[in-house]
Amino acid sequence: MSSGMMNWQQLLSNKRLGQEKLPHRKDDRTEFQRDYDRLIFSAPFRRLQNKTQVFPLPGSIFVHNRLTHSLEVSSVGRSLGNDTCRLLLERHPQLYDTHFTELGSIVSAACLAHDLGNPPFGHSGEKAIGTYFSEGDGQFLRNYICSDTGDGLTEKQWNDLIHFEGNANAFRLLTHHFVGRREGGFVMTYSTLASIVKYPFSSDLAGQKRKFGFFQSEIADFRKIADELGILCLEERDGSCRYARYPLVYLVEAADDICYEIMDIEDAHKLKILTTDETQSLLLDFFPLEQKEHIRTRMHTLDDINEQIVYLRSCVINCLEAECVKVFVENEEKILSGEFEGSLIRHISDIPRQAFQNCEKVAFSKIYHCKDVVDIEIAGYTVITTLTDLMIHAVTSPEKAFSKLLINRVSTQYDIKANTLYERIMAVLDYISGMTDVYALDLYRKIKGMSLPNV
Repeated sequence: MSSGMMNWQQLLSNKRLGQEKLPHRKDDRTEFQRDYDRLIFSAPFRRLQNKTQVFPLPGSIFVHNRLTHSLEVSSVGRSLGNDTCRLLLERHPQLYDTHFTELGSIVSAACLAHDLGNPPFGHSGEKAIGTYFSEGDGQFLRNYICSDTGDGLTEKQWNDLIHFEGNANAFRLLTHHFVGRREGGFVMTYSTLASIVKYPFSSDLAGQKRKFGFFQSEIADFRKIADELGILCLEERDGSCRYARYPLVYLVEAADDICYEIMDIEDAHKLKILTTDETQSLLLDFFPLEQKEHIRTRMHTLDDINEQIVYLRSCVINCLEAECVKVFVENEEKILSGEFEGSLIRHISDIPRQAFQNCEKVAFSKIYHCKDVVDIEIAGYTVITTLTDLMIHAVTSPEKAFSKLLINRVSTQYDIKANTLYERIMAVLDYISGMTDVYALDLYRKIKGMSLPNV
């Protein structure tokens, strides 16, 4: 267990996991900008365009999907990183000639990647996988739990399954090596990888919140990153370590919090779940009276109601971005010592914090429980549970005829025929979580005999 302070010069490294000894390429891009470009051009990132954010994928009215959300989070994250960098360089001018000047690029790349591990159908898909093992038909795998290293599951591996986490799955995807452990995957920089781990501990330390940052299969990868970057270990229990949050995680989380909450309000207005008056009131409440009147005056120079909401939304995002930067800079020492608690958004000034909390309440009561959102959750739950069940039975009984058909359908990039049961199960979850909503629904229909190719 470590104590003391993390330091910026060690925390920022452009080494690439899996390519530590290879020389850096020489061109106009930095390694962190290269991370961003690798993500933008990757197939998993493109597939986010067909994954639900909150509302069902759009018909005539465009609302956010995982792709547009990730791009917006990345934009806000770049601003958070750049503004934080500018202010902290005034305090630490010795960092001018280090990777510290690239904070914006690192945070921006991490923001692009933060949702890559989420299954189809939003949070209902994530919940469907976990509950399949914890309370559904996947409970039969409890019989495979044992203490030896044979073809069974350890208690810690079982925890990975019953508390399946999109955050941990994103880290797995970004550090994943293809079948046979050949070099492959994204090969990202240490700093970008550390920036997406919102909960820096494994599932056995998750406690009641059920959130964690990496599966048992990626513990060695995170330990390697933590050792290289000097991330503090705050607690050690039964061979597992609870680490301090990597500082830039706070900026990635803030960008996600800002975009998730505020853009959901705008989408709800487009879908007429919230009235114009409700939406304007929610967004204007982020500002003190004098500033509120100025914004209202500017807003009414726009004739189109939707453009008025867009203007209001942009003002709110600017406000929250500045507030989060201020909290980060003021709490730099606590963040570097692992003592800062909660998210940045929970520590902003009273007026915007109360307005943000009000948006959360309205979103919970009127948006996340509206009929269209609940319907997509129910459908997604059924589709993901069914696909998971079929594939898990296939890898536990691969000798059966139907199992062979299902296994042969899976791309060779997934280690579906791995030597251990845990690796085969994780390959199934890799396969399912990588699907788009449309692909998962199409596969479900075909397997159920509800549709046939070219029919």
